[in-house]
Amino acid sequence: MTAVNLNIVKNMYNRLPSMQVSKDKVIDKVAYIGKKWSSPHQRAILGVTALVMQPYIDWKNKSVDEKTRKVAVARTVAKIIAGTLTGVALRAGFIKGIAAMSKTAAEIPANAKPFTKKLKQCLTPKNLDPSNKDALAQYRNAMGTILSLGAMIFTNFLIDAPLTKFLTNQFIKIQEKGENK
Repeated sequence: MTAVNLNIVKNMYNRLPSMQVSKDKVIDKVAYIGKKWSSPHQRAILGVTALVMQPYIDWKNKSVDEKTRKVAVARTVAKIIAGTLTGVALRAGFIKGIAAMSKTAAEIPANAKPFTKKLKQCLTPKNLDPSNKDALAQYRNAMGTILSLGAMIFTNFLIDAPLTKFLTNQFIKIQEKGENK
C-alpha cells in the first residue's frame, strides 16, 4: 500500500467508535447460534456469502479474456443459486420429516390410531428423556442433516446440474441482450 492509502485506512480506523465487547456476551451469542441455527440456516449463510464474493473474484480474473470471464461469472452465480436452493430445501425437508417421525408420547394425540402412533414414533430414540427438548431438537437436526447429505449425492446429478445449466444459459442470454442494446 502506498503511504497515502495507508493514511486513509488509519484515519478511517481512528474514526470508528470504540466499544467494549464482553467475553460472556460473545460466548452467549455463539452458544445461541449453535443451538438455534440448524444446517439449512448454515447452508443459506454459506450461499449468500459465496454469492457476494465468488462472482467478483471470477470477474477480476485477468488471466482470461472478457467473454470467458462473463461465462465464468454466469456459471458461478448459477452454481451457487442451484446449490443453495437445493441444499437448503433438502436439509429443511429432511429435518421436518425426521421431526414428524420422532414424536414423543406427549406430542401424539391420545385418539391417534395405532399405525399412526407407530409411524410418528418410528424414529424416536428409545433412551430419550422426554423432558429434554433441546436434545430432541438436536437429534432431529442431526438426523435430518445426515439423511439429506446422503440424498444430495443423487440430487447433485438430478437437480443441481440441470438447474445450473439452465440458469447459466439464462444468465448468458441476459448478458447478450444487454450488450446488444
